[in-house]
Order: sequence, then C-alpha cells, then structure tokens
Amino acid sequence: MPPPSDLDRLVRPRPVPGLLVAAERHLRIGAPADLTDAVTRSHLDDGRCVGWYGPPTTGWRVAIDAERVAAAVPPALARRFGVEDFWGRWTRAECCCKLADVPVAAWWRRHGLGTPADGSAIWRTLRLADLVVTVGFGPTSRTVDHGVVVPDNAGTAGVNPHHNSMIDVGGRGPVRSGPSSGECREGRRS
Repeated sequence: MPPPSDLDRLVRPRPVPGLLVAAERHLRIGAPADLTDAVTRSHLDDGRCVGWYGPPTTGWRVAIDAERVAAAVPPALARRFGVEDFWGRWTRAECCCKLADVPVAAWWRRHGLGTPADGSAIWRTLRLADLVVTVGFGPTSRTVDHGVVVPDNAGTAGVNPHHNSMIDVGGRGPVRSGPSSGECREGRRS
C-alpha cells in the first residue's frame, strides 16, 4: 500500500522518485566532449560538465543544474538573494526554470530563488564531489499556466502556457526550499 501522503495525489509513474533517491548513480562529471550522450547536461564555469544518464521516464521531462560549491557568489546576486545555501537555491531555481520553460529573470521577479509550493514535478539537490547538483522531473503530459509573462518572438508580451511544477520526493508535504528534496510548485493564475 502506498504511503498515506501518496493516497491523495494523482497517480504518477513510480520510477521517478526512485531515480531521484539514486541520483548519484545516474550523474557523471567530465569534459563536455565525453558526455555528449547524456540525456541532459549542465556546464560548469571551470569547463567541466555534469550529465544525467538515467533511464527513459515516459511522461516526465528531466532537468539538471550544477555549480561548484566553492564558486564565489556574484556580489550583485549576493546582495539580492543572500549567500546562505546560495548554490543549492540557485540550482533548484534553474531546474524549475528549465522544466517550466521560463527565463530565469522572469522566475526571479516572481519567486526569487525560492520554489513555489503547489505543483506536480519533483526534485532533489545533492552534493557530488565538489559540486551541488539539482535533478528535477516534471510531467510532460500536463501543462499549467505558470503566470509568468514572457516576450514572444515578435517582442510582444505573451504567457508561456507550458509549466511543469514539482512535488516532494519524500511525501512530507510542501517544502519551500528544503536542503535536499522537495517541491517546486506553482499554481494556476486567478
């Protein structure tokens, strides 16, 4: 029987939470030329790359973002968002942006480096060698209005209708920006 926290949720493919629990086994660090066959990649400021090598997940998109733990936080971003757990918050926000197909600047205006609290995709943030890495999955079959206005190709404002949001891997309920796994949810605009 599923845990009680899963009983009130829509049915979701079971492999995704398991992939997040075992994320370390599906991530590789190396030169970009050596990771061209990765499902998705994140490029680091020192020239390395992190690649996701998990199995296919029907009905889910995957996104990763990685940063060096020891990298200096840019002063302007430190003033705006603070430095406590900056790279963890940054990689979570970047994954949310990638899954929602939202530019990071639009995300910042609405959420800062936080993660919204009502949606359907899942993520995990972990340490891997000298890196902080967030892996996120968002459903591909469901779109939700994320309420962020982005310019279209003609330069006029339009609302991007494709948003995948996130739920807690551990079934603990909404987590704003927890340290290792949680929610990146965003509700429908009223």
